[in-house]
Amino acid sequence: MNYQSLFNRLEQAGLSDWVVELSATSEFWFSEQQHGDFARWNKALQMLPEIQIKQIDLSSPAVSVQGECAQPEQLHAALSQLRPWRKGPYKIAQTEIDTEWRSDFKWDRVLPHLSPLAQRKILDVGCGNGYHCWRMLSQQPELVIGIDPSILFNMQFQALNHYIQDSRVHLLPMTIQQMPPNMQWFDTVFSMGILYHRRSPIDHLLQLKSLLKAGGELCLETLVIEGESGQVLVPEARYARMNNVWFLPSVAELLNWFRRCGFRNSRLVDINQTSIQEQRSTEWMPFESLPECLDQHNPKLTVEGYPAPLRAIIIAQK
Repeated sequence: MNYQSLFNRLEQAGLSDWVVELSATSEFWFSEQQHGDFARWNKALQMLPEIQIKQIDLSSPAVSVQGECAQPEQLHAALSQLRPWRKGPYKIAQTEIDTEWRSDFKWDRVLPHLSPLAQRKILDVGCGNGYHCWRMLSQQPELVIGIDPSILFNMQFQALNHYIQDSRVHLLPMTIQQMPPNMQWFDTVFSMGILYHRRSPIDHLLQLKSLLKAGGELCLETLVIEGESGQVLVPEARYARMNNVWFLPSVAELLNWFRRCGFRNSRLVDINQTSIQEQRSTEWMPFESLPECLDQHNPKLTVEGYPAPLRAIIIAQK
């Protein structure tokens, strides 16, 4: 897992202090001390067979490496060792990875509302295995950095990058709290599916703002509730069987948070009820998913009796 090309790019941009910090910590990112399954996942990467690549497709719903693999069973076995696959879908030669989330649904809702991504420096916070990072490349950005602390998601990204090998995209196993303070460097920052996991949503918005250059754009997607300004749902314990959901504001209240944090031109561009076609169990993510988290007699409610997942997309400028 070689980050030297990214480090070189950051040094050229005047971010030498961050490169020193990243260089010092990167040797500890991937090891059995970090996760007990690391050896198994690393073995899966070593198993990846050769593909005679004909085309890389980053603009279709399934991020695809098109070509022939002489060892399709080995390819399928290697990628299966990296389950569960939550974000996607992907198609690697003959292997189709039907992920828990049809993340292309969200991308289709987001893309029409973004400022053009061409030649922009982009950060995707909590990016999972990088599905949306790959999709961003079709818009010709200068650089895409995804951050996610999950070692497995980073290994999945490395499996894909083994074949795609695009130097414009990188994924780092870190959290937003580990990013340089007041960086003010990115043209576009994404935070999709993160805010409701934060114990302090205001701090998260301010952190996102600090990463943007003046005039930069934030795209934030999060769970919301129907209601007026001032209304916020704080689950007593779990929400849709998740124990790390803290604040679900109304759209009006969420926009108020954006204004209080100093964003301008904050606007709702999409609101969508999450469907069981968009999030469900599959061969590649065989554990419980959205259908098991909804009331079986009333799918408009979660199993705890809260409103079923409703997701809003807010676009704003710094």
